[in-house]
Amino acid sequence: RLLAAGGWGRPPRRCLVAMARYSTEQRGRPNSPDYRLYFKNADGKYISPFHDIPLFVGSKEDKEIPAKRSKTTGSEVLFNMIVEVPRWTNAKMEIATEEPLNPIKQDIKKGKLRYVANIFPHKGYIWNYGALPQTWEDPNHTDKNTGCCGDNDPIDVCEIGSKVRSSGEIVQVKVLGALALVDEGETDWKIIALGVDDPEAHKIHGKYIDDVKKHKPGYLEATIDWFQLYKVPDGKPKNHFAFNGEFKDKDFAVEVIKSTHEYWKALLHKKADGGAIKCTNVLVSGSPFCCSEEDARSIVQS
Repeated sequence: RLLAAGGWGRPPRRCLVAMARYSTEQRGRPNSPDYRLYFKNADGKYISPFHDIPLFVGSKEDKEIPAKRSKTTGSEVLFNMIVEVPRWTNAKMEIATEEPLNPIKQDIKKGKLRYVANIFPHKGYIWNYGALPQTWEDPNHTDKNTGCCGDNDPIDVCEIGSKVRSSGEIVQVKVLGALALVDEGETDWKIIALGVDDPEAHKIHGKYIDDVKKHKPGYLEATIDWFQLYKVPDGKPKNHFAFNGEFKDKDFAVEVIKSTHEYWKALLHKKADGGAIKCTNVLVSGSPFCCSEEDARSIVQS
């Protein structure tokens, strides 16, 4: 569903549908601790990308729409992805889950801005990396598949298309599979997805993950290699995977996403303890954390 772009014009290197619905506003200077990227919807309201952008493409922003009412291509459910880190870049950008309205910021470890090392032969992140809104890996829930608790973040996405996206871009993706990373004892699902605007989107369906191996040979193997090694240059041990590093197919991945969506719903309605997570939102119907448009504006202006 296209919403009017309000005279914004056609932005470079952005998905027109997504940008018709959302825009970003920068605060602070890139590559500095005070940098923040805030989000607005088509009505010009400041929103939380974590909570106010719907998980399912075609859902209304202010309603909780079950998957059966989601936009599909054939039998395919499409999801909104928030791009945090563009491919080939090194700055570890992420949704600030513990700040009101959850802008994108650069991660800080031990007082320093965080960058991932180049894992030979790769340069930075090897996909467009980001998250699915309205999902949450509950740290109080033990995943039945991995035996580990969730990592307290939205579920991660590796978008494997040919385009280099922008930080803050909202991309409509179809899910191809999932990889279960066990990171420092926590379950950290990595969803493998492809933008529906990608030139190869019509060829790669992901009913079986071998589809990806056929059309993008070596990419899944490189993904395993990258996640296993990316913390080693920082003096940490190799990461491990559930299922011996086997990629699960699309149907499995969609079920994982749906379960994290249910945990998010519990979080936004005070049925689960989110600890330091900020649940401030503008559009989630019935949420006790819902704030006014004026409050949201004052958060950004502060």
